[in-house]
Amino acid sequence: MNQNCVAAVQMASGPNVNANLLEAKRLIGQAVVAGAGMVVLPENFAIMGMNEQEKIKVRELDGVGPIQEFLAQQAKKYGVWIVGGTIPMAATAANKVLAACLIFNDAGERVARYDKVHLFDVSLEGGSEKYTESETIEHGDEVVVIDSPFGRMGVAVCYDLRFPEMFRKMLDQGMELLVLPAAFTAVTGKAHWEVLVRARAIENLCYVVAAAQGGFHVNGRETHGDSMVVNPWGVVIDRLQRGSGIVMADIKREQLASIRRSLPAISHRRI
Repeated sequence: MNQNCVAAVQMASGPNVNANLLEAKRLIGQAVVAGAGMVVLPENFAIMGMNEQEKIKVRELDGVGPIQEFLAQQAKKYGVWIVGGTIPMAATAANKVLAACLIFNDAGERVARYDKVHLFDVSLEGGSEKYTESETIEHGDEVVVIDSPFGRMGVAVCYDLRFPEMFRKMLDQGMELLVLPAAFTAVTGKAHWEVLVRARAIENLCYVVAAAQGGFHVNGRETHGDSMVVNPWGVVIDRLQRGSGIVMADIKREQLASIRRSLPAISHRRI
């Protein structure tokens, strides 16, 4: 396993879980051949249904189910870490799911779970977009930062990106690398995606690996894409604006440490 190279996968998932898993498998394999030691899948990689209720039909119990088995098998088969975007997991309410990001190590063992905290309940002016994730998703309430061969790794999902206080909590737990599965809409993505991703890297002096849905979906939705890896100086190392594919970069922990020494903004915080 390459402990420096990470990849973010970009997809345009649809309502057929098996078809989405086949596409994810293809792209994971592509990333591994290119030398990735960790592969980050986008939010909703396994299903973007024709309506919001479809994901409830395929939700899985914790530790059991074909989507979780797929992630574990791919990680073990290739000997890489996999960040499993989000998958619908059983919630306390029968008519809802938890949007869970599961992380598997290179032995295929699950080492972390993050349930999406901030839910996208938005109605933009002019009616161009309206989403109410809280109707079908229960929010999580825990920040997740774990040890990994790539550094101390924080996990966030899509709309979380707009809440900088969340990443300060991660920073206080030693975050050096942020993985961010997402499915930003075309409208909000065009306006804010790159700015927010780079801002989180700059203000926390960390790497950001942002894996996005990108393209037109069977349900009529359009997602922004522009998956990218950003370094702690805010430089976009690699990006893919549209379509299915991968972006890759090396995590240079020596460079991260050097930037933090030369610009010690983290230690200068007073609030």
